[in-house]
Amino acid sequence: MPSSLRPFFDASGVAILGASTNPKKLSYGILKNLVSHGYQGGIYPVNPNADEILGKKAYETVAEVPDPVELAVVVLPVTKIMETMRQIGERGIKAVVIITGGFKELGPQGAAIETAVKQLADGYGMRVVGPNCVGTMDIRTGLNSTFIGGMPPAGPIAFISQSGAICGGVIDLIINTKIGFSHIASLGNMMDVTETDMLEYFAQDDDVRVIAMYTEGIPDGQRFMRVAREVSKKKPIVFLKAGKNDAGAKAVSSHTGSLAGSYSAYQAAMKQAGVIEVETINELFNLAWALGSQPLPKGKQVAITTNAGGAAALAADSLDFNGFQLAKISPEIQNRLREKLNPSAQVSNPVDMLGSVSPEDYLWSLGNLNDDDGVDVLLPILVPQALVDTLGVAKSWVEIGKKTEKTLLTCLMGERSTAESEQLLNLNNVPVFKFPDQAGPVLKGMWEYKKVLEREEFKPISVEPACEVAVETAKAGIGDRKVIGEYESRLLLDAYGIPNVPGGLARSADEAVALAEQIGYPVVLKIVAEGLLHKSDAGGILLNLQNSKELRIAYDQLIGRIESNQPSAEIVGAMVEKMAAKGVEVIVGMRRDVTFGPLMMFGMGGTMVELVKDIQFRVAPLSKEDIKSMVAETMAGKLLNGYRGAPMADFESLYGVIAQLSHLSLEHPEIQEIEINPLIVYPEGQGVIAIDSRMILS
Repeated sequence: MPSSLRPFFDASGVAILGASTNPKKLSYGILKNLVSHGYQGGIYPVNPNADEILGKKAYETVAEVPDPVELAVVVLPVTKIMETMRQIGERGIKAVVIITGGFKELGPQGAAIETAVKQLADGYGMRVVGPNCVGTMDIRTGLNSTFIGGMPPAGPIAFISQSGAICGGVIDLIINTKIGFSHIASLGNMMDVTETDMLEYFAQDDDVRVIAMYTEGIPDGQRFMRVAREVSKKKPIVFLKAGKNDAGAKAVSSHTGSLAGSYSAYQAAMKQAGVIEVETINELFNLAWALGSQPLPKGKQVAITTNAGGAAALAADSLDFNGFQLAKISPEIQNRLREKLNPSAQVSNPVDMLGSVSPEDYLWSLGNLNDDDGVDVLLPILVPQALVDTLGVAKSWVEIGKKTEKTLLTCLMGERSTAESEQLLNLNNVPVFKFPDQAGPVLKGMWEYKKVLEREEFKPISVEPACEVAVETAKAGIGDRKVIGEYESRLLLDAYGIPNVPGGLARSADEAVALAEQIGYPVVLKIVAEGLLHKSDAGGILLNLQNSKELRIAYDQLIGRIESNQPSAEIVGAMVEKMAAKGVEVIVGMRRDVTFGPLMMFGMGGTMVELVKDIQFRVAPLSKEDIKSMVAETMAGKLLNGYRGAPMADFESLYGVIAQLSHLSLEHPEIQEIEINPLIVYPEGQGVIAIDSRMILS
């Protein structure tokens, strides 16, 4: 598997620069890990003040390190980094782990050092993990460049973490459970090697069956999505995001901006890329382990067999909340269960075998439930009792696991008396949880991945090109301004074929009357003023004006009201627009996310949009399926779909507007926010029409 990242996991030799003879130093711990976990390559401590460390000959400089050596691990002060990296480059080593901190995480001065190190590394063609990380592990080769105590057993999970501390905590938490890992990579500041690079690498490694990720930020969101779309078709990616609160959304000027925080972009991007997002560290590894060790559920019908009714009830609640159901056990299977179980046992579902259950009871119940074609998932639960052979029960679950082709998840609701049984189950690829309500989220995640595998290949939706002349005219009208109201916004929408309500700008009452006579009464009058985006909040809209007399009076009243109530607003005039027929009001918008780019929004529109918050997001470019699912997942989408006898809406016209707006956003990176609110959607075949729009430019 040719890759510039291979030496981080399978190097022929490793040099540790800054290796210490002091057992309390991090570099000593790294050397000890390389010596202790079966790594067969060369191990070369570099320390000018030592002859040997942990039985390994020490070298004065990296230039003296013999071949073969493919990886350098740097544990030296940041003040020595530049010269050290130059020496590594001259030695010809192409892979470097920089454990040292003191770079961009400390501010501008550290960031400048990091930039200089990156430029130096690029000049030598080196790949760098870190800085400010704990290193990498390959459980298969034993290459452990971290200072973390211990290594988990070999297994299917590759773990990518931006945080080194999380890596250490996870290993300490799971090492005694015997959950299996293939690789662990702590990336730190991601000066060079990113999580996306690691995704590409692990996608090619046959020892990796599932990829778990913890991140605080992604440097290049669009590239991540492109790679993750491809990787998720080969193996599942489970993702945990830290830092979900978006302080940047506090000071924004549009509905779209206030609703679309950066975490909204992460949620949309993961969904579109086929990445399964979880809420906690616990869920991250529960789901990753289940995906790496069990077949995906064929359906959503679950059979519980237990010795504790309360635990089964908690599990049933969790299943229902996460979209799964208790299977209806066939009468034939129920009769077979009665043959050997306690006469007082409940044999419907959950199958409650009562407290003093035996391993044979579990074998009998699970074996018969496995024969029921109406059961897709087996979920045995045991609450340890004084007279129960917990290890024997675990062995019976392992035996069933070897026979069944169904998804098997288990629960041992305990800890003090269950450690040996837990290890036995995990070593035999049978996932086990401590709490019965943990099964529901895991099955939900497994089902989400099943749907990912069923998706069609991503194809960006095609749209009609914009009218270049109209685009240039619209841009000329905007000039250098950054906050753009409806008049200029609608010119750009027109250029992209998005239909606007008939109307135009009037700078006097006479012009307003002339426009109204062209488009026909009744009309709407809307204030146009610099610095005033939300016209309705300022009383800047007058509806249903029936004739020229009403319009003249309304024009003067409107201008006077805004001059009085909004003295800082620079009044340009008023839009005169045809009074649109009633339809379903929706909002379509975009906020440019710093990580992923254009974040498209759809939901229920009108003045209550921020209160209702019936919204969904997707990252452009969009496929037709992205657009359809974004609409369908909202209440607005359900309303448009013939709710309670209403006519079916013109979905194709709506999809077309969303597609064109996303295309507009991709072609004009200077647009930070744009929205149409409301966009009125009419019954099938009658189209859509934009009633109001606005933009924020960078």
